[in-house]
Amino acid sequence: MAIEREHWKNRTSFILAAIGSAVGLGNVWRFPYVAYQSGGGAFLIPYFIALFTAGIPMLVLEMGLGQRLQKAAPEVFGSIRKGLEWFGWWALCLGGGIVVYYSTVLSWSWVYLWHSIKLSWANQEELFFMQEILQRSSGPGEIGAPIWYMVVGMFLTWLSIYLILRKGVRSVEKVIYVTVPLPMILLTILLIRGLTLPGAMDGIRYYLTPDFSMLRNPSIWLRAYGQIFFSLSLAFGVMIAYGSFLDRKSEITNSAFITGLANCGTSFFAGFAVFSMLGYLAKVQGLPLPEVTTSGTGLAFVTYPTAITMLPALNSVIGIVFFITLLTLGIDSAFSLQEAFTAGIRDKWGGSQEKLTLYFTIIAFFISLIFTTRGGFYWFDIVDKWICDFGLVTVGLGQCIIIGYIYNLRDFKDYLNHVSEIHLGAWWIVAIRYVTPVVLFTILIMNVRAEIIETYGGYPRWASVVGGWGVIVLSVILGYFLWRKPIKNNE
Repeated sequence: MAIEREHWKNRTSFILAAIGSAVGLGNVWRFPYVAYQSGGGAFLIPYFIALFTAGIPMLVLEMGLGQRLQKAAPEVFGSIRKGLEWFGWWALCLGGGIVVYYSTVLSWSWVYLWHSIKLSWANQEELFFMQEILQRSSGPGEIGAPIWYMVVGMFLTWLSIYLILRKGVRSVEKVIYVTVPLPMILLTILLIRGLTLPGAMDGIRYYLTPDFSMLRNPSIWLRAYGQIFFSLSLAFGVMIAYGSFLDRKSEITNSAFITGLANCGTSFFAGFAVFSMLGYLAKVQGLPLPEVTTSGTGLAFVTYPTAITMLPALNSVIGIVFFITLLTLGIDSAFSLQEAFTAGIRDKWGGSQEKLTLYFTIIAFFISLIFTTRGGFYWFDIVDKWICDFGLVTVGLGQCIIIGYIYNLRDFKDYLNHVSEIHLGAWWIVAIRYVTPVVLFTILIMNVRAEIIETYGGYPRWASVVGGWGVIVLSVILGYFLWRKPIKNNE
């Protein structure tokens, strides 16, 4: 039975959806910190080199595959070689795993949005996050029961995802015209407020001051490629699915350039908003700026709230704006990951978009409750580390090998040039066959080596095995199951 495929109403909808998927929470908290740790303004050199030698070439590849074959990742790779359908399912399972734990950060954001009204964290920001909100236990072995307000935040997250996706591409199109530009508006508000504060320019100078000596460190270049690769939603199957909702005459290459540049531009812009506030915080506390910066969740839920508390005015307003920004940044990435998975299901077995979305969100909601427990933060950290640093790096590497050496890459390039406004040259083939695989393989080897030398985060080895390697193996098994599951009544 042929399944009628939905299509974007226009090219603008597709580009906005792609940008919404790529631009996420990592643009606000991870990029500024990585740039600071990697030579400040000097980091922009490997960052943009990585964008043009790996990020945009991979975006072109994934969008083009979906558009040409009109299928989600499993059917795309199955079309290349029958047994490779499993590889596509593995990518989607990893993406599904990401949205399950990614919802945890959105849950925290809902909780903080409520507390922003009265600035409940005032003058005890780290204690508030670790003890009042997370009620963090002594370790991953002490899980405890779900915390009710975290469950409420998780429920709101999955309800939002369901309402956005239940009508398919048409409902997504309505949402992205709000959720994609809104974060930029909110970041602009945060930046304007930050620039009016004493010490703001110290923070921005710290952010932009280049330390060119750092460029001699190979790890800085690998960090730049890693930041580009993960921030563009590559290897999740998302861009393949979104590309498959284009008609076969749609432009690809220029759309990929626009998406990649918009993502990196947002990261760069967010750095100004974050560091202007951190510069103010450093001045008020009388500390060197490195002592107030932090990475990951700490930047969003400890350092930034600290700066908000110390603002001379409009504290609650800025707090509300900041956490609405996190929610709008996160929700687009979250629902794109789920849509990639359900698109794969529809391609193979059909089914109602609304029912598939409902089933996925219900199952994912109950799985995600593990992250709302007192030990949930530890498992969130472990699962995130392994899926991103091991699972997705391996999928990205495999994708380059399959398309670069099994698929007819030169014929594919000619096809893309035929439908696109910007024509690809030999540089694109070099990027797919050589540059990106070498970088990803190096990152993978370094990650494995680091884990052998010392267990990540000081966690017990058993926790890394269960929450890390166990999740990777589970995604492989689930991908194999979906591949081998027969199609019924498809005459």
